[in-house]
Amino acid sequence: MLSSSDFLADDSQVLDGNFQGLQTPEGDLHLRFSLSSGTELALPAVGVREVIATPPDRITPVPNTSATLLGVLNLRGQVIWVADAGQFLGEEVPINADRPEISIIAIEDEELVVGLAVDQVKGMEWLNPEAIVPPGNISDSMIPFIRGEWIMDEASSQSLKLLDAVAVIRSARWGG
Repeated sequence: MLSSSDFLADDSQVLDGNFQGLQTPEGDLHLRFSLSSGTELALPAVGVREVIATPPDRITPVPNTSATLLGVLNLRGQVIWVADAGQFLGEEVPINADRPEISIIAIEDEELVVGLAVDQVKGMEWLNPEAIVPPGNISDSMIPFIRGEWIMDEASSQSLKLLDAVAVIRSARWGG
């Protein structure tokens, strides 16, 4: 029978069944991403169903809908609405659809699933919810969807805004 120490080069790395050097993450896990304008946001991982990289032609446009809606996407047999996240949040810079793949974050609340097309997915990050401050310098159209922000760099005033997935999903903006 193999033990955990059989996989390590040095038995001194194991102490009472715990691995030395591994730190327990602090905070909650979030998906970090950016919009076309460069604005960085985060979503709690618990509300993210999955992240998809798909060719733009797999998103089927729907006529007579809002300009923020790119169309619908078949996600494993379920048809979901996909919006340009930046324009949905009131930013003027549209997503560049002239590229091989678009990153779409599928978010869910109960039975509802929608997709947000974003410029770039940056990865997963542990963020401390106690370090959130009220959002500063955001547009009126973005206010209903932002819960707060983390100040990532005081000197450059770089912040990471916390997006409220439930507010996005339940928004009347999906109705066009």
